[in-house]
Amino acid sequence: MIFDVFKVKKNNRQIVDRQYALLTEAARTPQFYLALGVPDTVMGRFEMLSLVMILYFRRTAQSARSGQEVAQEIIDAFFQDIDHSIRELGIGDQSVPKRMKKLAGMFYGRLETYSEALARKHPEGLAAALKRNIHPEGHDAQDMDGLAQWALRADAALAEMAEDAVVTGSVTLPLPDEQD
Repeated sequence: MIFDVFKVKKNNRQIVDRQYALLTEAARTPQFYLALGVPDTVMGRFEMLSLVMILYFRRTAQSARSGQEVAQEIIDAFFQDIDHSIRELGIGDQSVPKRMKKLAGMFYGRLETYSEALARKHPEGLAAALKRNIHPEGHDAQDMDGLAQWALRADAALAEMAEDAVVTGSVTLPLPDEQD
């Protein structure tokens, strides 16, 4: 009986791997960095992956239990990936937990702020939050209107996506287009 829990997680591994790959691929779409003002830096990529994850979690919050289980495993994979990336950057083992705590706090703060603006369908509020987080120094910051418009469009598309896509790890996000 207790081993059934481990069997479910093992069966989800392929689904989680496929879904996480689709989400990271979406976050790495060149247009975000070339045309929508996201800097192609370690933190810029963290910001885009965070935004994509937030959009995904907003969709899975309405899912049945199986979809939410997959979503929990996706968040685990996300933070394992961040931990691995920090270590690859040469951060010492002593500093990793402190950095992970800071990045987790940043992610959950963004989750709250972006989710509120997305729920209200408020592009100006979302653009302001994106600008504040993606360009914290403010100098040479591009406006984030296009990215906010894309996020609102992606959020709406995800809301319409069938539950089957969630439980099979097939959730995809629309690509940014010329109007974003």
